Amino acid sequence: MPIIHEEEFTFVTNNAVDFRRLYGKQDLHAGLVILIPNVTPRLQRELFRSILGHLGDRELINAVIEIDSDGENSEINEYEWP
Repeated sequence: MPIIHEEEFTFVTNNAVDFRRLYGKQDLHAGLVILIPNVTPRLQRELFRSILGHLGDRELINAVIEIDSDGENSEINEYEWP
């Protein structure tokens, strides 16, 4: 977490539980992207492309983007954290 915070990285992970906890301790962060389903790398890339399309060119300051998929449909949720 220190490197992520220091370098102001937006972090992408499948590990929602741990990173929600870690980001909850940060007053300011560059964003967190969570891929909910644990899927193959190819499908992870597809989900990530969907998120990039959703975001456009805006920044994710103190925002979390989550994408969930049942294999047929995807749902993107965005919220502030903490």
